[in-house]
Order: sequence, then C-alpha cells, then structure tokens
Amino acid sequence: MPAKLSIVIPTLAAEVTLPRVFAALMEGLPTGLIREVIVTDGGSGDRTLDIAEEAGAVVLQGSPSRGGQLRRGCAVARGEWILILHADTVLDAGWSEVVSDHIASSERAAVFRLAFAARGLGPAWVAGWANLRTRFLGLPYGDQGLLIRSEDYEAAGGYPDQPLMEDVHLVRALPAPPVLLPSGAVTGADRYLRDGWFGRGARNLWTLLRYFGGVSPERLARAYRR
Repeated sequence: MPAKLSIVIPTLAAEVTLPRVFAALMEGLPTGLIREVIVTDGGSGDRTLDIAEEAGAVVLQGSPSRGGQLRRGCAVARGEWILILHADTVLDAGWSEVVSDHIASSERAAVFRLAFAARGLGPAWVAGWANLRTRFLGLPYGDQGLLIRSEDYEAAGGYPDQPLMEDVHLVRALPAPPVLLPSGAVTGADRYLRDGWFGRGARNLWTLLRYFGGVSPERLARAYRR
C-alpha cells in the first residue's frame, strides 16, 4: 500500500532553514508515512534547490507567489493526505506518530500548535494567541502547517494564486475548521525580531481585518513586506 502523506513546501531563498525542516521530517520515512516531499520554489538564487534535490524531494519551479507555489505543489501530490509546511517551520519530535494517529481516526483537517524559534514574553504571547485563535475561531495561519485530505483540498478549490492570505482563503472554504494537533511546530521569528513582537502581531491582525474587509491580497502583500 502506498504511503499516505505528501508533504508540500513552498520555498524562496530558504537555504538556511530548509535543512532543519528536512531533518525533522526524516522520522516519517521508516514508518512508511511519507510518500513524497515536494518543494515548490519561487526563484531561489541560493542553494535551496540543491538542498532539496540532495534530500530526494520533487522540485517544481515557477513564479514567486506563495499561493501559486502551493497550488502547483498540491496539484502533483499523490498522497491521500497532504501536509503543507513553510520552509522555516520545524516539526517537533514525535510528529509522525501524531499525524499517523490523526489520519487513522479522523477526516478533519488539522494544524500544529505554534511556537517560535525565540524565547520570552513576546513569542509566548503571539504563539498563545495564534493557538487560541485556531481553537476557538478555527483560523490558523500557514506557519502552523496544514494537514488535509487531498479530496477535501480539491473540494475547497485549493489555494488561490495570491501572494498573501492564501492560507486563510483555503481554511475558510473547508466544511469544518481544522483541529489542533497535540504536537508542535516551531517557526522562524525573523520578522518579529525585526519589527517587535507586539508591533508585528498588531500589524498581522490589521492585515487580516483588511483582508476580510475586501482589500486585495496584492495590496496587502506590498504593505506587509515594507
């Protein structure tokens, strides 16, 4: 029986973080959980593609829009389930057992508990809010990963080809919000360390509210990256 899980990772200049992401995924190979890892790149000029190919990943290349990159990657995924991970999100040890148990017992989409690669009150506050938002509002972000059945992904219309809020668009189209898995995902904190934890957190919330208010993802992306 083929392994059930395809893992899709969008990348852009991810040579620093990608090796740690791959290292954490290795525990899913001996158990026969992982069918393939698909790296969908947006034009990296560093060693990202070399690292992906050395790890045995399927490599796709195209324009640098995270929604479009994810759409391309998920389109070729062959697993019954897809796990979408950002290129700076490292899963906690034991994740493969948690995912295997979820796949065996549920059809719901699921995400991981968020943590940041940083210490202090700011990281704890932002991660705690994200996990509460996921539990009570059913609104996770992409840096928590997304585990979803392929047929549910297709039924929801998949990721839109847009540069921001592609994760929010998809989870809002699901018949039920994702559940929170009893396992963590540690994501990069570069933007927060640069902009400040509370400042970046407030900016993210304002971006989300503007998206709900109808502002285009392209306009939001330009403001988000300034």
